[in-house]
Amino acid sequence: MFERRLWRNLDYPLLAAVISLMVFGIVIIGSATRSGDASADPLRYVKRQIIFAALGLATIFVVLLFDYGFFSRLANVLYAANLLGLLVVLGIGRTVMGGQRWIDLGLFRLQPSEIGKVLMIVTLASFLKRREGRLSRPPDLVPAFIYVAVPMVLILRQPDLGTSLVFAAILFGMLYMAGARGRHLAVIAGTGLTVITTILVLHFQYAIDLPLVRQFFKEYMMKRLAVFIDPQIDPLNAGYHIIQSKIAVGSGGLLGKGLFAGTQNQLNFLPEQHTDFIFAVVGEELGFVGAIALLGLYFFIIFRGLQIMANAKDTHGVLLAAGVLTMLTFHVLVNVGMVAGIMPVTGIPLPFMSYGGSSLMANSAAIGVLLNVGMRRQKILF
Repeated sequence: MFERRLWRNLDYPLLAAVISLMVFGIVIIGSATRSGDASADPLRYVKRQIIFAALGLATIFVVLLFDYGFFSRLANVLYAANLLGLLVVLGIGRTVMGGQRWIDLGLFRLQPSEIGKVLMIVTLASFLKRREGRLSRPPDLVPAFIYVAVPMVLILRQPDLGTSLVFAAILFGMLYMAGARGRHLAVIAGTGLTVITTILVLHFQYAIDLPLVRQFFKEYMMKRLAVFIDPQIDPLNAGYHIIQSKIAVGSGGLLGKGLFAGTQNQLNFLPEQHTDFIFAVVGEELGFVGAIALLGLYFFIIFRGLQIMANAKDTHGVLLAAGVLTMLTFHVLVNVGMVAGIMPVTGIPLPFMSYGGSSLMANSAAIGVLLNVGMRRQKILF
């Protein structure tokens, strides 16, 4: 289970950076939600996020209690639990904004796909560890792609394009660290991008509707990809998020308009400002300096994570750390890029900043896994 001597190996600076992000997120959520429904508690989102943060910290320490090798022995059970959760949400899940992604548990709504990201990292690490040294040829990669494709298809059925892309990023990152050749992965990724681009051209330029594509890509998802090229195609609907977000970030200047003083945020021009577009609130109210400070925290976490991965005692630890780092990096790059208008709107939250219990708990569990690998980097402690 757990030895007290392991505490000396805990990466306290990494843990402090994560806690700082949580506190930062709570403050910005307070600003993003203070101008909401006047009849409701103006601090309800802040209070709930504080509870989620406390549960997230508890999750980190629970994960630390178990040697990460223990998760490998449960890989098959965890993989089955992941699929079961994704199947249940398709059956009884609550539909919000066109997506059937949440299970209503009364006190809060659980999003199985968020938890599924961490479960995929844990189970895929075990799957790839058993294939160490046997991933040098393209046919060797097929089992891993099938392994990840099954939950990805279930997520696309919700539909949730953003989370499915996170699964793909995790797969590519962990395959590379497991020994797959970079050029093979590059060819596969390039082929996928070509297929998606072709689908968009056929759909929007030539009005060709492909029935198979319609099963997984809803019309609003296709529009989001289209307005990424030109938001003015639909400025009051699909392109509205990008336009308002860029206005908010651009108007922040060097030092911002001040906390609780952002006009795009406080006057509710900025949509989803406490979830997907929370970085736009930071940019508007705290300016370039605040945005850089936030990105600096993420860079520090990723840097410490890379050190943990480099010092891991075995391949299993390397793969777990690689999965967590890939997931966090992809989230930050896509979310910030989405807010800045250089990435399509995919609904990927900003780790530890965006409001949401499932996301915060999942990211906390991922950090717990990363810290776990670092704590147990030595087989014998003196």
